Amino acid sequence: QVNLVESGGGSVQAGGSLRLSCTDFGYQLEYYAIAWVRQAPGKDREAVSCITNKARDTYYLDSVKGRFTFSRNNAEGTVQLRMNNLKAEDTAIYYCAVGRPILSSLRQVSSYGYWGQGTKVDVSS
Repeated sequence: QVNLVESGGGSVQAGGSLRLSCTDFGYQLEYYAIAWVRQAPGKDREAVSCITNKARDTYYLDSVKGRFTFSRNNAEGTVQLRMNNLKAEDTAIYYCAVGRPILSSLRQVSSYGYWGQGTKVDVSS
């Protein structure tokens, strides 16, 4: 059974960096596509970055391209989201989620059925 735990959130100033990690303590990660999804106050959840189970395809939200990097290590059951040059608009709760979407649905939040508890990222300008 999937058991996702995120870590690495915090408060930084604009221009700073954070690295979010997500570990699956159910050791099922290799079978799933993974998404980092964020929800800012008063806004809907949006997929920030998604990666297929063998990392052949990766999606990034336009506003984070060139700043965020998503990596996965199936052997260790972990994924990371490296976030550089953070902006105030990146402030949100970030969730790790897994699912088995078809490729055309990789970026759809509804494609992911297992979620972690979320980790808060606060970027001050």
